[in-house]
Amino acid sequence: MLEVERLEEGLREQTAGFARAAAGGDPQTMVPTCPEWPLRTLVGHIGQAHRWAAALLRKGEPLSVPDPWQAEPGPPSQWEEWLRTGADDLIGALRETGADKEMWTFLGPRPAVFWLRRMLADTAIHHYDAAATTGAMFEIADDLAADVIDEGMDMLAAPGAEQLKPELAELRGRGERLGIRPRSGDGWVLIRTPEGLRCERVPVPAGADVVVSGAAADLMLVCSRRLSLDDGRVEIAGDRALMDHWLARMAF
Repeated sequence: MLEVERLEEGLREQTAGFARAAAGGDPQTMVPTCPEWPLRTLVGHIGQAHRWAAALLRKGEPLSVPDPWQAEPGPPSQWEEWLRTGADDLIGALRETGADKEMWTFLGPRPAVFWLRRMLADTAIHHYDAAATTGAMFEIADDLAADVIDEGMDMLAAPGAEQLKPELAELRGRGERLGIRPRSGDGWVLIRTPEGLRCERVPVPAGADVVVSGAAADLMLVCSRRLSLDDGRVEIAGDRALMDHWLARMAF
């Protein structure tokens, strides 16, 4: 996991990028990668989620998940400031609480920084969604993209994850190994065991059953089911059906 200071910086980077991508878009344009939401609801979700996580940290106990359709981001001219204020509120709440303080999460007690990392991942992926809607450029630093993947793998392999997402039980196996190989740094190896998924952050071995390779940002989009394996920006070697089966069941 990245240092807390980099996660804070990353949340600000991706929130600002999200705001720029959404700027100038028609609020009622439907988001192609979130087909049930217009752009205004996507914007509302991000600002609302940051504020919800901040309130949860301050209260120290679970809160009802808010309805993004009820969020009030204001007119498009105010979106950038509204989004920035929400990110600042979350960062402030984490500093007040303390990043290492044990806190409620849907995966059981975790350090409070869990919520900063979770919101960074959600913001980064929805930054791409906003860019796909308006035609804006999407950018994310390699270290942030890698942490989004890492955070997702942590959730998939967490004890009790199958209770939240029953489809994960279908990913049990007999030792099959799926590799995700970025162009720089260690990758991820998912091992399908009879007990459930296990994830290792290691160089991807040559003997993996299937490997997808590419830039960290593109691999992040593959893992969040925003980028097709057939797009041409990633390469896949090995058992394609095994990778397709995993991708169809893994997203939270």
